[in-house]
Amino acid sequence: MHVGLRSYILKRLVYSFVLVVLIIMLNFAIFKMMPGDPIQFLTRPFQGKISPEEIQAQQNLLREIWGFGDPFHIQLAKYMRNLLTWNFGISIVGKTPIAELMARRIPYTLLLLGSATALSIVFGVLLGVAVIQRRGTIWDSCAVTSSLILGSLPTFWLGLVFLVVFFGFLQWFPNAGAFPRTWALGWPQALSSTSKSSPNALSIAFSFDIGQAWTLVGGYLYHLFLPLLTLTIFSFGSWLLLTRATMLDTIAEDYIVTARAKGLTERSVLYRHALKNASLPLITSAALSFGFILSGAIITETVFTYPGLGGWIWESIQTLDYQVLMAVFYVISICVVVANIVADILYGIIDPRIKYG
Repeated sequence: MHVGLRSYILKRLVYSFVLVVLIIMLNFAIFKMMPGDPIQFLTRPFQGKISPEEIQAQQNLLREIWGFGDPFHIQLAKYMRNLLTWNFGISIVGKTPIAELMARRIPYTLLLLGSATALSIVFGVLLGVAVIQRRGTIWDSCAVTSSLILGSLPTFWLGLVFLVVFFGFLQWFPNAGAFPRTWALGWPQALSSTSKSSPNALSIAFSFDIGQAWTLVGGYLYHLFLPLLTLTIFSFGSWLLLTRATMLDTIAEDYIVTARAKGLTERSVLYRHALKNASLPLITSAALSFGFILSGAIITETVFTYPGLGGWIWESIQTLDYQVLMAVFYVISICVVVANIVADILYGIIDPRIKYG
């Protein structure tokens, strides 16, 4: 690894750690200033059933248990220590460790948002290059107009339209969930094991059932299709427009004219020369898009009742579960910081003109 690159990465890591500390402090201050009291929310069901003095006593006890009565700097120090050690605490509403709840939901968000982001980038960039080949024609105008229209549609409306068509009329896809409801009675067992014991040894044999594996994968993909289609259609147009804009600035450069004069095919000129040199803005946008994957698609996941982080954020907002929101926003911030570091390193790999020092 080049010395300049090593020193650059080291400096970025130091700066990123300082940035993470500032993010933690800002995150803590924002939630402390937000209106609403989760303690009052939890004791609301007891109003009218027990005396106001007993309710106040319960609220005071909860504040003491959760440390809400500590001075501001003590709460901040505990908060920083817990987040830096990935100790997110207990959900106020669910009474379950937040890390455990997050671990259950992250795979669904990664599957949905990761797939939608990857498909949007691939289709958007390829269609953007194709539009550049036909710039100034009716295809160019149609592509730009359709991208602007699809990107302006509310995702909840688009999702509801797909539900009405594909679930209500055609009955092709389910309306909610991430897997078939029948799996609640028993999940497909693609991998099973049997053990045999003898006086001298214990042997374990594994067997793989391809039919059960296909049922397992197919069940997830079957429920993934509609939310994935919604997010892909909504976001691919922005990548088409960004690719088209960056390519328009590049194809007029002298080296592109020289490449055409050498007899290179238009495909080679566009993909090997123009797109490569126009890819820096695309890398930045892609890094930020993948960095925000764990933020989830709040509206889309809510419409399709998809059990990802986005739906969890919405539920936590409704129940004033600030513990969960603090943890989720912290993890999202970490992902964005890491994505920016990766993007900066990729700049030097894609464009040799960029030097680190």
